Amino acid sequence: MGWSNNHPNGLIHYAPRQAYRGYTLVTNLNSQESRLIDMEGRICHRWNCDQGISYSYLLPNGNLLLRTGPAGQEVSFQQHPALELLPRGGRTASGAILELDWDSNVVWEYRYPLLHHDFERLPNGNTLVLAWEVIPEDISQRVKGGHDDGEARGMLGDVVREITPAGDMVYEWVSWEHLDPEEDRIGFPEGRGEWTHQNALNVTPEGDLLVSFRQTDTVGIVDKSSGSFRWKWGPGNISRQHHPTMQANGNVLLFDNGPHKREFTHSRVIEVDHATNEIAWEYRGDPPISFYSYHISGAERLPNGNTLICEGAPGRIFEVTSAKEIVWEYVNPFMGQSGFGVGGSITGQANSVFRAHRYGPDHPALAGRDLDPDRNANLNRLYP
Repeated sequence: MGWSNNHPNGLIHYAPRQAYRGYTLVTNLNSQESRLIDMEGRICHRWNCDQGISYSYLLPNGNLLLRTGPAGQEVSFQQHPALELLPRGGRTASGAILELDWDSNVVWEYRYPLLHHDFERLPNGNTLVLAWEVIPEDISQRVKGGHDDGEARGMLGDVVREITPAGDMVYEWVSWEHLDPEEDRIGFPEGRGEWTHQNALNVTPEGDLLVSFRQTDTVGIVDKSSGSFRWKWGPGNISRQHHPTMQANGNVLLFDNGPHKREFTHSRVIEVDHATNEIAWEYRGDPPISFYSYHISGAERLPNGNTLICEGAPGRIFEVTSAKEIVWEYVNPFMGQSGFGVGGSITGQANSVFRAHRYGPDHPALAGRDLDPDRNANLNRLYP
């Protein structure tokens, strides 16, 4: 899809009577700032972190939970051999999960140099984190699929851990102990440096894990107590998907990126009935090629039934009704280093957003906060 350097940005469209009014949290991928914008696209609050912000979301207490940039030089390969195997030169890894208060002060942290992608604060105050570890060679050699370019020196797998506020691990789920090397194949043309590349970690109302594996085109529900899959679906139906979330009706909403579809390349958002594996709702662009993000991205169902979609690579965030009408559209005007490319070879300025979230004015995180953009006029300046 073509891209113009002169396309409009900021707020593109807003239909007040149909949109879910609130505040949208936007963070450039690989940036140092998260911004809370109103429906008119005006910045109402900023958080800053000199350790980097790759992704963030608001906690009910108004604090920002975030994943930083890569760990610093103080972390050695000798301490963590898996660091040498990280995809794309390690740019998708993070050194820490931080919790910032409203004034960007760090109030909690968990450090581990192999953290990546997603995390979840639990009702008990613990935090689920996602990390890479090296898969034992006797297992990795049996994994089918993927493109063997001769460069893989080992295979990384995904591990989910539950961390207490004091930093202690009280639960661990090791993905490769519950996968089948024959059945859970790596899709072509992905490499064999990773088996799954888990890019999402959510929790169902029952407390089970809702996961997404990009390398194998798979989403699934993992029984937290046994570690076994209660549901696993995707190959042949979705391609390099992101951000599955459980809906109130029991269906799973997700962003189907679609880079390796057999038909023409395009993205879509789908809602899947995991009891029948039938697609209950679907959004595509019109024409379909007008909506596409090769990587990152997400979608969330809003309280009024609309869906907020983050078309991550081009930094486009928009809201659609159940009838698929666009009622709010915003293109991130802030630019930063993209740091993305096959083999880490492509870099440049980009407005990419890993994932975006909308919070209603009655959300507890916003209670008592000054969100008037006129009183915070100094926030509404575009920085390079």
